[in-house]
Amino acid sequence: MATTDQQHEDALAAAADHETMALYTACRLCPRQCAVNRNAGERGVCGESSDCRVAAITPHFGEEPPVSGRHGSGTFFFSGCSSGCFFCQNYQISQEHRGRILSPDELYQEALALIAHGVHNLNFVTPEHWWPHISVLCRRLRRKGVSLPFVWNSSGYFLKEWLDQQCDLIDIFLPDYKFADPALAQACMGDRCYPDLALAGICRLAERVGFLRPWDDSGDICASRGLLVRHLVLPGQVENSLRVLDLLAREIGPQLPISLMSQFQPMPECHQRAFLDRMVGMDEYQLVCQHLDDLGFTKVFIQPDFGDDNFLPDFSTDRPFKGNPPPTGPTAP
Repeated sequence: MATTDQQHEDALAAAADHETMALYTACRLCPRQCAVNRNAGERGVCGESSDCRVAAITPHFGEEPPVSGRHGSGTFFFSGCSSGCFFCQNYQISQEHRGRILSPDELYQEALALIAHGVHNLNFVTPEHWWPHISVLCRRLRRKGVSLPFVWNSSGYFLKEWLDQQCDLIDIFLPDYKFADPALAQACMGDRCYPDLALAGICRLAERVGFLRPWDDSGDICASRGLLVRHLVLPGQVENSLRVLDLLAREIGPQLPISLMSQFQPMPECHQRAFLDRMVGMDEYQLVCQHLDDLGFTKVFIQPDFGDDNFLPDFSTDRPFKGNPPPTGPTAP
């Protein structure tokens, strides 16, 4: 039977959770500032109500070695996206909204299942518009004594005000810095403010959580805290990538860990638009890698093989990533 103190703590937690879920009522969780009532079923740019939709839950081996480690990163692939890049490789869930609705209790049980599987961390992919659910989940896990790191796997399209809250619960941040060119950001995701918002958020994260640590690029020792920034080189957009690296070096410094990705593959919308409709050339990627080296960055992951097709997802199947074991949680039909 619960003690009076325990009952009081449970009541306080329930009240806090209720207040957190009320954030969906006039949703301003991302820079779009839609202010729609997602609790009433309305949808903003992210395309989701407050019914939490998840496309896959699985030990994931497609992250950088300090995150995936030897036993995988316990990853929740959420549906919807406030960024909305037309070239997204996860378009089946970010734009087509494949996935199943999970209650907070179901999310909690799925997290416990991942932990029992032996994953190194819990990893939330495309999390911004699901912050209330994630916040409630993380607080509940911490109250139950779970000490695994929580990972924020983000497009970089975020607001500093929310990051300050998220830093109180999240241990590891893996934001993209996609665009330094406002015109390119406008063309790809409809907001020319992305470069300033992403850079401001990344700088705040560097201040709040520091750099990814411990640093072990073998995967033998997994990271427990800190920031690693990702950048995907886009075909025909080398100048954008060079500018991204220049800004990160100037504003934060070459001590910042960076993952420089070459894995771009054109999705159907790319061909429909006749824009970004080819893969990155080796010469393009090498130019960006050379600039990274010239700027003095040393904690770096690169992709000289243009990624692994086993981690190009197909969320229409029961096993979206061929490189992962079968998922432990829901997948889209």
